[in-house]
Amino acid sequence: MIKNTKLIMTSLSLAAVMALTGCTANHAEPKKDEAKLLVAYANIATANYSKALQDAKLLQVAIERFTKNPTEMTLKNAKNAWLISRESYGETEIFRLANGPIDAEDGWVAEQYGSLEGQINAWPLDENMIDYTTNAKGVVTKGNIIDTKGLFNPGGEESTSVDVTNISVDAITDLNENGGDANVATGYHAIEFLLWGQDQDYSNFVKDSVTKGPLTAGQRPLSDYTTDKNKDRRKAYLNASAQKVVNDLTVIANAWAKDDSTNYRAALLGKNSDASKNISNKDAKKDIFAGMGVFIKSELANERIAVAVLTPSEEDEHSCFSDNTHRDIQTNYQGFKNILMGTYNGQDFGVAPIDALDEKSKNEILSLMAKIETKIESIDTIAKTSRHFDYQIRPNDPQAKVIVKLKNELRKLGDKMVMVASANGINLSIEDVTDAEETKL
Repeated sequence: MIKNTKLIMTSLSLAAVMALTGCTANHAEPKKDEAKLLVAYANIATANYSKALQDAKLLQVAIERFTKNPTEMTLKNAKNAWLISRESYGETEIFRLANGPIDAEDGWVAEQYGSLEGQINAWPLDENMIDYTTNAKGVVTKGNIIDTKGLFNPGGEESTSVDVTNISVDAITDLNENGGDANVATGYHAIEFLLWGQDQDYSNFVKDSVTKGPLTAGQRPLSDYTTDKNKDRRKAYLNASAQKVVNDLTVIANAWAKDDSTNYRAALLGKNSDASKNISNKDAKKDIFAGMGVFIKSELANERIAVAVLTPSEEDEHSCFSDNTHRDIQTNYQGFKNILMGTYNGQDFGVAPIDALDEKSKNEILSLMAKIETKIESIDTIAKTSRHFDYQIRPNDPQAKVIVKLKNELRKLGDKMVMVASANGINLSIEDVTDAEETKL
């Protein structure tokens, strides 16, 4: 998983220099369309995060009902609520890597919003830290948060012990990425594991020895919540995790809320009541375009697709417990498309980055996107009707070659953001749209 880095060094815009020196230059002033582009971007973020928060609250309700009355039906309902919540959250991923409230690591944005992406959506996770698993030798693992009462140390570099006598929001927050990136204790994927349990083949992609079937995800038994000695701790963990996702998404949704002169949205649009927080039009677009390129190329294409199919590793698929990775790919791509095309949920939000391209360049990108969408649709359809993503990435599966081609085309699309940025008055390089620390395969 790519961690956010300072993609673009913020610099004083030419317009600001002119203002300070008393000079004027019409070409340095933001055009109306440039301002509208940022308004469209902000409005999509506002709508998308509002929907993600709404769905997270429904997930919390479903989890509360399940933990109060654990039955096969309430478990199924909780799983369905998780799947629905992933749809809206998946599209918000495009707002990462742009120095925004979801993952900015320094400056006032990080201080005000806390860089919560790693708390909400960190992956892949070492599930052994949260609860039991069955290892490659068929042995049930122990020494996790669920079966530990008292101090728990996750291990790893500079890890610290946390009191988990009571599993609370604060406790799992303190444990998340404590000692290493794989020590994930919070977010959607922690909830996913607690609902579905393990879904892993230990037989080198030859025999599915755990779930036994290409259309079967994790099969955590209901008894884990009804008769098992740690049933109450699992319930507490689920409720704390759901509450934390709601808490964190509330923070991010508020950062994009309209009619708030003190939040990030206001600063992005140059309207924050604290003028020192306002972001210049040029710097805002640089961050947005670079972030879009890095996300589609280095995060989605490389970390989420290439690592899984080329390793190959079932553990490196995004939603490996629920086998929902096909939807992660679809919604992550859709989020990118939303911003590029200036649309969300079927609604046109006005000026879009692609609007600035000449007809030849626009058709070139649209043609590439059509190829990408055909492959994503095939992954989605096959996952729903024949075999999940963890089967499609097996070396002897013909779909693996399709997935590798998809990865290559997504990386090309990321590079095209240099062209899109240029058409919108922003100079970027290929390096700007590539994470220097992406996994090398």
